[in-house]
Amino acid sequence: MKIRENRKHFVLFYMAGFFIGILYANLMSKDYITSIGILDSFFLEQYIQVEIDTAEFLWYVAYIRSLPAALLFAAGCTRLRKGAALAYISWTGFSSGMILVAAVMKMGVKGIILCLISLIPQILCYVAAYLMLLWFLYAYPSVRWNASKTVCFLLFLLVGIILEAYVNPVIMKMFIRTL
Repeated sequence: MKIRENRKHFVLFYMAGFFIGILYANLMSKDYITSIGILDSFFLEQYIQVEIDTAEFLWYVAYIRSLPAALLFAAGCTRLRKGAALAYISWTGFSSGMILVAAVMKMGVKGIILCLISLIPQILCYVAAYLMLLWFLYAYPSVRWNASKTVCFLLFLLVGIILEAYVNPVIMKMFIRTL
């Protein structure tokens, strides 16, 4: 019963952040979103034409994806672990809402599809890794971290990084060419 209730907290905080992100994008930054060049046809053409240095991109993605994990691990060593987990979930929801509104404003329904395509296939690994970490932070001390969780978390994160660096750019270019 307690696990089911805690999962509802995760969904509630994500959806609250998502809703606030949508409101913020529509009410506070609508003019800014419509004026930026990202997601316009010129940007998408540039994305198709650029040759990505995958080794360099791999290190960039590794840094960008490892930093939040390291910060959450550090927060896990403090009394703020539960708040850090909920803040991270809320921020993820806020960011999702903002990005989807920007995509709809700039591209319509194709923007939503582009956002979903941009998450394939690495999102499955990232969600598994971060849910494992966030669940531990939220449910501590009744849930303990051990070596097998560390290995699973690092493996999911590593596979997600590799997929994002090597597979996702190919999928994105294939989709953008069809637009």
